[in-house]
Amino acid sequence: MFLRLVADSFSRRLSRKLLTASALALGMAVATAALSVSLDVGDRLAREFRSLGANLLVTPQADSLPLEIGGVDYRPANAGAYLPEADLGKLKTIFWRNNIVGFAPLLEVPAVILTPPVGMDDAPWVITPMTVIGTWSQHPVRVPDGVTFTTGVEKTNPWWRVDGRWFGDSASECVVGRAFARRAGVRTGDTILVKNGPQNIPLKVTGFLDTSGAEEDTVVVPLQLAQQLAGKPGQYRRLYVSALTKPEDDFGRRNPKTMEPAEFDRWFCTPYISSIALQIEQALPGTDARVIRRVAEGEGRILTRVRNLLWLVTLAALLAAALAVGATSAATIIERRTEIGLMKALGAGTATVKSLFAAEQVLLALVGGAAGYALGILLARLLGQAVFGAAPQPSFLIFAAVLALAVAVTLAGSAISLRRAARVEPAPTLRGE
Repeated sequence: MFLRLVADSFSRRLSRKLLTASALALGMAVATAALSVSLDVGDRLAREFRSLGANLLVTPQADSLPLEIGGVDYRPANAGAYLPEADLGKLKTIFWRNNIVGFAPLLEVPAVILTPPVGMDDAPWVITPMTVIGTWSQHPVRVPDGVTFTTGVEKTNPWWRVDGRWFGDSASECVVGRAFARRAGVRTGDTILVKNGPQNIPLKVTGFLDTSGAEEDTVVVPLQLAQQLAGKPGQYRRLYVSALTKPEDDFGRRNPKTMEPAEFDRWFCTPYISSIALQIEQALPGTDARVIRRVAEGEGRILTRVRNLLWLVTLAALLAAALAVGATSAATIIERRTEIGLMKALGAGTATVKSLFAAEQVLLALVGGAAGYALGILLARLLGQAVFGAAPQPSFLIFAAVLALAVAVTLAGSAISLRRAARVEPAPTLRGE
């Protein structure tokens, strides 16, 4: 009987119910789009931010001279101890190994560059003192579990653009900085000589390096050749790491040494940049992993602001839907006062009356929520494609959350009207008073 009364009540005054369902659908559509994009935007933006380059710098612990002024770390990274290249595969064994998207070791060596004279075949080669940078371009790294991970400076320094192609990591090739190439008249395909003490290595130029920085006046070579020049086989000086991270909140900024065991486990199992830095130090003994703060903090601020904006839009949409539901439910109760009075005169209690109208509102919420979810998925795909270049996928979790939100918003918006319905007195109402 109760369900028949609800169905009969729901089938009447369809125009008003259609108006309420439309308001709910619009509110839930905005909520669906915002929730879908918000859940997807973190990982997507984190991956997009990797185009900014590495956010961690690993150096030998022996070089660690704490010198921080105004939040900027001025510790030297170019002198002192060296680190073993053979340990780098251990980076893919840490707890957050899947968040390590790339790493590249660097070794800087002072050398002399000999370039052929421009337009004078019989003239002596031009001698230029210069810093040679050794690194990887696309280098396969053997991980202890047997997997091979390919990485290099193309992943950690994506703003290093090469006109031509990168050198092969096992070839006698190099890329030269654009400024040096212009000054020395070097062209793609030329051979230059790199000399450091007794070492004299001929290298074929495969491309020109554009970085808008000091690297444009250097020569970049495979790491093994730089190690040969420096007399440091299998060693490097600096390591740049690019990792997907979660923006640090107040808990993430705490000193792990002051945490209780349960707090430390929670901090360690969250991909904070500081947590990943600690895990790198544990995987590579004798290292000091520093956060490149300007990159990490910039990413965190943008992610936080985008998420806050999406949540603000969601709350505004839910509030508008609640107000629309409240207005239409109030009008419905006023129109149906006689019906409510008659129900009470026939013996219906306050709880029964409230349950009847609440069930009608819940059914309306489910219809409006389902329609809003379908509309919201289309809106989310358009928004995701336009802003982030990829559309979020439908999720049953979001569908359930939207239906729950629709029910909550409907009941909250009609709470005052339900209370007013419960207070209707049958005798005065039936007399028309």
